[in-house]
Amino acid sequence: MNTKQLTLYTTRGALIAALYVVLTLLASLFGLSNGVIQFRISEALCILPIFFPEAIPGLFIGCFISNLMVPGAVIWDIIFGSVATLIGAIGARLLARWLTHKLMWVATIPTILANVIIVPFILIYAYGSPDSYDFIALTVGIGEIVCAGIGGSALYYVLKKYEKLWLK
Repeated sequence: MNTKQLTLYTTRGALIAALYVVLTLLASLFGLSNGVIQFRISEALCILPIFFPEAIPGLFIGCFISNLMVPGAVIWDIIFGSVATLIGAIGARLLARWLTHKLMWVATIPTILANVIIVPFILIYAYGSPDSYDFIALTVGIGEIVCAGIGGSALYYVLKKYEKLWLK
């Protein structure tokens, strides 16, 4: 990788991280970025590794920074919440290799599953949430389906439609 490519890779990854932070903070203004009910619109960005491998570290760093900024956040949330996003981003990149354009929405499933499995444990064991694992998995799952699944799929199809304008 030459210097120009490394600069582009690093810059794009940093921009994706910054966008993740901004979108998460926007959701937090409405109390939707943390807790049992989560609608992190930033999770739609987990589709970006399909286009850019540098989105993987960008999403991880963006989620890590976002989690650091949450008042009262505990280390387990900062670490494992970020790992859930990392797993989703890697999964999207890997799945995209085998998916056709019309089935690319399937690449959002790793993000949804990683969060549905990991986040309830964080909320129960790190924050002492009195709700059951199943209930938290359901509420987090609904938020992930809306934000990562529907939002991420919409983002993919819009970016793909105008790919010739921005991907050179």
